[in-house]
Order: sequence, then C-alpha cells, then structure tokens
Amino acid sequence: MITISQRPLPIDYEERVYAGWLGKCIGVRFGAPLEGWTYQEIRDNLGELDDYLPLPPGKVFKPDDDTAFPMILVRALQDYGPAVSAEQLGETMLNYLGDQRGTLWWGGYGVSTEHTAYLNLAADIPAPLSGSIALNGAALAEQIGGQIFSDIWGLVVPDNPELAAGYAARAASISHDGNAVYGGRFIAGLVSAAFSQVDPQHLIEIGLGLIPADSEYSRVVRAVLDFHAGQPDDWHAAYRFINDNFGYDRYPGVVHIIPNTGVVIMALLYGQGDFSRTIQIANMGGWDTDCNVGNVGAITGVAVGLQGISPKWREPMNDELVTASLIGTRNLLDIPACADLFCALGRQIAGESARPGRPRYHFSYPGSTQGFHQCSGSRGKIISLRQIGTRESNPRARTADGPFDQPEGALQLTVRKLNKKSEVRFFVKTSLRPDELSANYYGASFSPKIYPGQQLRARLFLPPDAPEQLQASLFAWDDNHSETHQSKGHPLQPGRWHDLRFQIPALHNACLSEVGVLLRNLGQPWSGSLSLGSLDWDGSPSFSNDFGLERPEYDAISQWTFLRGFWRLDEGGYHGSGVGVNETYTGDIQWQDYSLSVRLTPLKGDHHNINVRVSGALRSYAAGLAPDGKVVLYRNDRGYRQVSGAAFPWQHGCSTLLTLAARDNGLIVSVDGQEKIFWTDDDQPYRCGQIGLSNFAGCRTCYEFVEIS
Repeated sequence: MITISQRPLPIDYEERVYAGWLGKCIGVRFGAPLEGWTYQEIRDNLGELDDYLPLPPGKVFKPDDDTAFPMILVRALQDYGPAVSAEQLGETMLNYLGDQRGTLWWGGYGVSTEHTAYLNLAADIPAPLSGSIALNGAALAEQIGGQIFSDIWGLVVPDNPELAAGYAARAASISHDGNAVYGGRFIAGLVSAAFSQVDPQHLIEIGLGLIPADSEYSRVVRAVLDFHAGQPDDWHAAYRFINDNFGYDRYPGVVHIIPNTGVVIMALLYGQGDFSRTIQIANMGGWDTDCNVGNVGAITGVAVGLQGISPKWREPMNDELVTASLIGTRNLLDIPACADLFCALGRQIAGESARPGRPRYHFSYPGSTQGFHQCSGSRGKIISLRQIGTRESNPRARTADGPFDQPEGALQLTVRKLNKKSEVRFFVKTSLRPDELSANYYGASFSPKIYPGQQLRARLFLPPDAPEQLQASLFAWDDNHSETHQSKGHPLQPGRWHDLRFQIPALHNACLSEVGVLLRNLGQPWSGSLSLGSLDWDGSPSFSNDFGLERPEYDAISQWTFLRGFWRLDEGGYHGSGVGVNETYTGDIQWQDYSLSVRLTPLKGDHHNINVRVSGALRSYAAGLAPDGKVVLYRNDRGYRQVSGAAFPWQHGCSTLLTLAARDNGLIVSVDGQEKIFWTDDDQPYRCGQIGLSNFAGCRTCYEFVEIS
C-alpha cells in the first residue's frame, strides 16, 4: 500500500520538473540514432559524439517508447488517484495502447517483455502477475523496460525517494520483475533525490538504499562505484571494465537491464554533475543508448536545473514531443505541457491545492518555446522566437481597457523590415502528416488538437515604441483544402496588451493542422518585436466529414486512430472489419456534451456501432444496429454491455443515419431522425471523451458521413 506523503514541494518545483523532463527528452533524442550500437561501432563510424546527429530537413523527431510509454503510465494517477495500484496501472496500459500496435516494441510473446505483459493483461491476468518471474521467467522479466520508464515517478514525488520508488515498483511490475523492478526503484529514487542533492555519488548511494543489497543490480552498481574510486579520470577504462564483466554476453534476453545499468552509473560518476558531459559519456557507452541517455538526462536535468542545460541541446528540441498512444490528440505534445501535468499530479500527491489553470501555451518556463514555428515572406522576415519574462520587460503594460494581470512569460517575436501590406505568421502544429516525422516505427498517429467550431484565444503585447500601423489576426490552417481561416484584423496599440478571439466556423472535411497569429503591417516598413502571452482554445466542436478528402495514413486514415481491426478508405467510405472488437477514434478526450450523427451501411455481420465519450479502449458509450432487427445502446466498461434497446428493422446494404447524443448523464439514440432510446447512466457515468466508430468480429461496416454538433 502506498503511503501518500504530505511533504511540501520545493520552491522551484515547476522549473526543476521541466528541466528533468527536458533532460529526459534531450537524452532520448541524442541516443536514439545509436540504439543497439556498441562503443566500438560508435567510435569507428562517428567518433566521439558531442551533439545530435542531424534530422532530415524540416522533420519532427520521431516518437520513442522511452517517452511515449511514461506519458501513458502517468495517466493512471489522473484516472485512479494517488493511491493507484499495480492492477490499475495495468488497466491503464490496456486502455491507452493500441492492440499490439504503437508506443512499444511489439517483438512477440516471450520475446518482448511489454508485448508479453500486454497479452497477459488482455487475457485477464492482472498485474503484478502479468509481469512476474513466476509466470514469464527471469530472462524475460529482467529486461531493461522496468528502468527506462520510471523517471516520471521521481518528477511527481520530489525529495521523497522512498515514495517515488514505490510508485516505480508498481508501474514496473505490470511487465517486469526482479532486477528490472529494482532498476525502476533506483532510477525513480535518484530523480526524486536530485531535487535537493547534486552530487552523483551521493545520489547513487541513496538509490542503493532502495533496493536489496544482495541483488545483481546492487552488484553492478557497487562494482562501477569501486572502479571509479580507483580510476576516477578514465571513463573509457570504466567502459572496458563493464563490457568485460557485465556485458551483453553474460545476460539472457534481447536487452538485459544489468549491462545498461553499468553504463548509467558510469555516466553519472564520470560526468561529475555536468549535463553535457554526462549524456555524452552515456551515449558513447553504446547498447541501449536512448534508454541510458534518457535516464541520466532526467536525473542530471533535475539536479542542475535549466541553467545547467546548454542552449545547444534545447534549441533543436523546440519543446516538441511526439508520442504514440491510442488518443491521437495526446500524441503531439510540448514539453512544458508535460511538466504542467507532472506538477499538477505532484501537488495532488503532496496534498497541496491545485494552482489556477494555465492556457495551453503560456511560456512560463524560462527559455520555453512550446513548439512554436514561424513563417516569413519575401517582404518581411522573423529573425527570432524566444521566451521572455513579461513582468520584467513590460512592468507597466495595460490592456486597451485598463489594468491587466500580465502573463508569467511570453514568446517574443522579432521581425526585420516588414514591408507595407505584408505579413508574417507564427504558429503551433496541431496535427502531423506521416512525411513530417523523421521516422515512425513506434507507430504514432494523430487526431487534430483543435476542431472547427471551437474558439481560439490569444494575448498579445506591442511595445510602446512601435508604430500604430500593425494589425494581428488569429488563424487556423485547413490542410485538407490548403486554406486559411482567420479573424478580422485587430489594430494593435503600442504599450498595451490585447485579447484576441476567433470563433472557427463550422467546416466540412477540414483538417486543422496549424493555429497561430498573423501579423500584418499597414504602414511604412517596420522592424521590431511583438509578444505572445498565451494561446488557448475551448468550446464545442462543430464539423462534418464525408471522408472525401481524407487519405490513407498510419494504417487507417488521416485524423483517425484505431484500437484494432482493418480500417481503410474503400468505395467512397471508411470501412472497418476485423476479428475482434474493432474501433477507430477522432476528437478530443475532453469533449463533454455533443451529438454525433453517422450515416453508415452494414455490409456483413450484425453489429455496427458509433461511439461517444470514448476515453480509451476500455471506456465509452456506443449505439448500434444489432441482431434481430434492433438498435441498441451499450456501455463499454472493459467490455460492451447492452443497457437499452428498441426495434428497428435494418437491412444489410441499406444506408442508415444513426445519432447518439450525450447530455450530462443522459444518452439519446435516434435512427433516421426518430428517437428510439433514452437512457440515463446513474452509476459513475462517463462525462467526456472522443467520438468513435466500431463493430464486432465478423462484421464489415461502411461509414459514409460523420457530423458532430
């Protein structure tokens, strides 16, 4: 049983969490291209690496399991609370992973530890039995995964290594056991302790106190500590010692935890608390480089803080993070948004009050850009986008209507010679096409983060020395039609903050892949700056889609993710079939009250459904055509259960308009405009979620048209 601590959080908690997760993401990107190489292969082919290998021009760094799976595991705290159990963490894995696709390496049962655990969980073998040595054997259970996903528990539990280790052990136990669980405890404990302890050797001793002294994990840690004590200036000699005494040839399985632990300890000791040096040594050590460099990046990032992480590591990241969960809107993230989530959970665990909500993009973390990009033209150029502190830069700024509570930070746009009647844009990506990723072997797919019908909001500041000739508009880019939707130009007054709003219209067949600010000059050529204090959106979606402009993407179609089944464009519609419960989704998991209407044609089989309030594979409502001439309503709670039904004589090959409306805890099912079912869920109703389409084994359904309002 986890005992929740009431220890106060550090004063600089938020910034250190951001530095730790940033360090993790930097380490993963630095190490990923070398994964599986040995030290000698790296040295012979690339020399002593001290910087990233370049990405293909214009590409976003690929998803990686080292960051993608932690962003799933941490959702268990959101869903179940601070006292989350191993069994609930296993349910979280089932809920947010595609069925044997995305996020992880699916190497086969008995080969991939996580794949094995997933199939065990899906077969109703609960955690921790699902990952145990007793069930799976030591060779499989003691692979590296128990360690590489555990940094997050130290971030949500600062200065409490014992509690962080307890969370890590529960999370690791869903798929691992033995030394792999000890590795999870060790890494989480070091991240937690790094909030108040900088010295790597002291951190390692703290970690050793969290695991059995007679374990193989302790043995490799102690061995590297002893070697370092005798030869503290030669990490190359330490690597040879690890390779000779704890190398891959001595341990079974694909990627055993013990050799890689030796590299982690080596990097921490010989890096001497220097972030760059530590991640460089870990990377040159080879083997599972993204895992090892990610772990030491998280530990050292927390210890040294943002001031200890060089801009050369930060700037190429641009705060962007791609993951690969079942929820498409959560697969295009920014690192500050992850830090916000960790900090909110950390406050909950510590028993502290939640801080007031922040906009999605708030630029409060020093140096953060939150994934913003810029687009210049031939008649004006953006020369920099950088984070600034607004209170220091604009101490007396006001809105056009009076005093204004300024943002904590801002993104400053600097423009050189914007000519008359010219414009520049700065924006964030809200969806990605496959050709925008550097690679995608972990299977990310995306649903847009913003949809037609929602309201876009921003706060802008124009410095006092600027001329009164500039206008700003908010815009959304529809990638399906290559078309911009934008608000009316808002005149900017020098020395003032401005609140801009834009109600994106209801649209048909749109795919909104960018939102941002368009700056236009109506007067003489101008050079200067503009500050964005925040960007956010909310409201109900309003859109329709007949799939006419969608395209095959990510093994399904653009804008839709899927759990399982064979989903494809065919004969003018979106077709689904398969051997199990086949589901596909789009939309935001935070949507609440809405009405979903879908025109569908049942082609084979007797179960053809539409879904609302989808919050993963295990939780949703569905309405569908069912056997014996019925329309039925289901509640999916780790399995579909019929809760209501009505007669409706449907036929194969005949098109039907099916509508499912969710209002508070009431659900209304209509067929061809006629209400058939009204049902109230009075037992822990689902309050929000995506939209979806589904059918059951042996069915094929053609979905022709979707509308949400």
